[in-house]
Amino acid sequence: MKIAAAWLDHVETQALCKALMDAGFQALFVGGCVRNAILDAPVADIDLATDARPDVVMGIARGLGFGVVPTGIDHGTVTVLAGDRSIEVTTFRRDVSTDGRRATVAFADDVVEDARRRDLTMNALYATADGRIVDPLGGLPDIIARRVRFVGDAGARIAEDYLRILRFFRFHAWYADAALGMDAEGLAACAAGVDGLDQLSRERVTDEMRKLLSARDPAPALAAMQVSGVLARVLPGADARCVPVLVHVEGDVTARWQRRLAVLGGDRAGLRLSRDEVRDVQAAVDGIGSAQTIAAIAWLHGADVAGDVALARAAVFETAVADWQADVARGVSAKFPVSSVDLAPLAGPALGKRLRALQAKWLQSDLTMGKDDLTR
Repeated sequence: MKIAAAWLDHVETQALCKALMDAGFQALFVGGCVRNAILDAPVADIDLATDARPDVVMGIARGLGFGVVPTGIDHGTVTVLAGDRSIEVTTFRRDVSTDGRRATVAFADDVVEDARRRDLTMNALYATADGRIVDPLGGLPDIIARRVRFVGDAGARIAEDYLRILRFFRFHAWYADAALGMDAEGLAACAAGVDGLDQLSRERVTDEMRKLLSARDPAPALAAMQVSGVLARVLPGADARCVPVLVHVEGDVTARWQRRLAVLGGDRAGLRLSRDEVRDVQAAVDGIGSAQTIAAIAWLHGADVAGDVALARAAVFETAVADWQADVARGVSAKFPVSSVDLAPLAGPALGKRLRALQAKWLQSDLTMGKDDLTR
């Protein structure tokens, strides 16, 4: 089987592959770029695997006039700046030891060894410079069937890096055929290894949850996470039961992980969110059960949060979605009709208190009261 993808025709990338091969080394595309090309999905990053050692890769790349950044040289990875593209080039590796978070690796000469240390069969596919698939472990049938399975023994793969538990569910959300269900061995291994999630940094957990919640339909994966105990470990108190309804009411609306997180609920202390993300998610959580109108929320918190609240309310309370876009637009464009000049001679704290009271009254009116109604 061969893949056809625009990135295969990138001149500088092909030049790097040719230079490696001319020097007697292998140059194989690997991982996400191959997987997504097979699935006809967008490709963001280009990764190459080779039996050339990092110092050799850097020498060859510099000989082509490319920039080189030793981003992970201890683990065999260098980033080659080839024209307008950054390519991560990693030497074939095998794990020497692992502790569930990081691995000590040794360089290898055999692509089969490199494939065996990867997490999922759909990520252990390679392609030559002309697009021919190289499948050391027989993972091609899995990816064609959209079946997410661990490489080899699922428990062993998870024990090497417990982040693979979250990656298992994330890849299921993005790439799996939901009709096949979830791989039983993989799910059982995730449930058995749940204590290992405590070893992971908040940053790594947050990154995986953002990606999972951004999938078109994360509901089946989240339901499996809840049953297996994984969801409770990363988001204590979360409940995934409303997510399928949310996905349905969203329709063609762009998925927002913040909206899905707000509907899940639970304790977000284990996540490393930015200050703005914390503010927006909390505003959405508060808005779901509040009496404030969508227009008022849009005026207070912006269009994104107001849209999140409108759709989340429809999911949580199983109500019809009204013309919420119009309410959001009205709220975003609204101007509070009273200014400090209108309240003269009030000044200082008394003025601030009066303005806040009138603003609350205006918001309660669904932004309909004018200056005369508010100040009379």
